[in-house]
Amino acid sequence: MTGRKSKEVMNIKTEITKIHYDKNATGALFKLLEFASLFYGAASTFKNLLYDKKILKPKKVNAFVISVGNLTTGGVGKTPVVSEIAKYFISKGEKTAIISRGYGGALSNKQINVISDGKEIYHNAKLAGDEPFWLAKNTTGAIVITSKNRIVAAEYAHEKYGATKIILDDGFQHRKLHRDLDIVLTDSDKMYGNEHLLPAGPLREGKEAFKRIDKLVLVSKNTNHTRAEKLAKITAKKGGIPTIVCYTEPDYVYNIKNGEILKEGSSITAMSAIGQPEQFYKFLGNYKTEKTITFDDHHCYCPEDLPSGTIVTTEKDAVKLLSFARDDIYALKLRTKIDMEKLFENTKEPVI
Repeated sequence: MTGRKSKEVMNIKTEITKIHYDKNATGALFKLLEFASLFYGAASTFKNLLYDKKILKPKKVNAFVISVGNLTTGGVGKTPVVSEIAKYFISKGEKTAIISRGYGGALSNKQINVISDGKEIYHNAKLAGDEPFWLAKNTTGAIVITSKNRIVAAEYAHEKYGATKIILDDGFQHRKLHRDLDIVLTDSDKMYGNEHLLPAGPLREGKEAFKRIDKLVLVSKNTNHTRAEKLAKITAKKGGIPTIVCYTEPDYVYNIKNGEILKEGSSITAMSAIGQPEQFYKFLGNYKTEKTITFDDHHCYCPEDLPSGTIVTTEKDAVKLLSFARDDIYALKLRTKIDMEKLFENTKEPVI
């Protein structure tokens, strides 16, 4: 794809994203997307009906399976939460595996790819995908596997490594594999956007999906979490779903090569390729952001993408930039705080 075509595709995606979070969206493009949503919704409803009526039955594996997913398209902040959940079970002595589809990685996801066995990381970010690599690097002791076939991957994790806890990264819509707990994340600010199904809106499923949620997590990417805390109480009361807040806050900015902390007030270019980058840029308020550069989610960087001067990016992006011959790339470290005891209270594990 030429640079011009790539830019055109990105512009279309940007316009569609704007529509997704505009509750007053109108125009020809929206009408076209709305029409396409009818077919998407019909297919989604039909698939879920087959499972709800037990015409199709999910496959069980010999481990406790936790799905961590969302009702909307990317950018909720799911990956750090998956890591925190894995760390929680590892600290309790559980052999824990994370199963990801490996989107964006060069490895074929038609096979079983062991990114990490909990001790050693076998593939870089380009091969593994940015999220699986980040999980392997930041979740000591976790087995990280990528595969399109989640059932085979889960069985492999149990049989090969003795995994007792299996976490499905982005698994809410993947109903082929039985899960014992469905955790769904929602951005406390953006929530469900214009509340339309894909492609007219960000919703992957309709409101009937709420019946399958065991625990709802509102991800608050702010420094003031009052709104999220109030919203969690309202959601729990009206929806009848146990709801808690995940607190995501900026911590510090560090050099990805040597770990040096970047002084506040420094002039920077903020660069990212994540689902919803707006909050990332807001988190850099203590720096002089001269320019922001935004690529599509999971963008594969090349040296020509990088501007001159000091760059600050996300940790998800940073794993793809480590091999570049630059010593002026920094990443924003975030703090993710979530009450794990509260998240897993009243959770009954089956006898395996």
